[in-house]
Amino acid sequence: MNLITRGFHGRRGGDPDRIPPGQYQTHDFPVLTVGPTPRVDTDTWTLTITTETGTRHTWTWRQLLDLPQENPHTDIHCVTRWTKLDTDWTGVSLDTLLHDVETTADYALAHSHGGYTTNLPLQDLTDGQAWIAHTFDGRPLTPEHGGPARLLVPHLYFWKSAKWISGLTLHHEDEPGFWEQAGYHDYGDPWREQRYQGD
Repeated sequence: MNLITRGFHGRRGGDPDRIPPGQYQTHDFPVLTVGPTPRVDTDTWTLTITTETGTRHTWTWRQLLDLPQENPHTDIHCVTRWTKLDTDWTGVSLDTLLHDVETTADYALAHSHGGYTTNLPLQDLTDGQAWIAHTFDGRPLTPEHGGPARLLVPHLYFWKSAKWISGLTLHHEDEPGFWEQAGYHDYGDPWREQRYQGD
């Protein structure tokens, strides 16, 4: 079974300054998933950040909602070549979650309900670049789009914005996740068309 799809095709359209090379604008929000969609109850949901020393920082759903909320307005870009402009989210900045986390790690591995993982440099999760998002377009995030909460890292291809987020583990060394092990690019910059290994 080939896990790598070369994507959809469509007309580019839209604002060329906001649409990366090889992408086209969509007004829909396509759903791309491998395997069944997890259904996660917010009564039992937790988010855990585990440092390189094994120290764990955990938030319940209620504790996440009690943290300062932000409303990023951003464009998103899928590796299958669609771009959706002007999306609106609500969530908690990773800067807030990492504020009291002592770490010298350089990398994070995101973990999802259902076993999915994806790797990111820790510096791409800080300085206002990433959120744990629970609301899209004013409504609770649906399971099909990663609800109850997903990682949102809009400056990278959207597979890095792990659906059904359950935690992050911090590491000194880079550790490829699910799609990266299957041949997707280790970093995934849309503006450099880093879709697959070797791009």
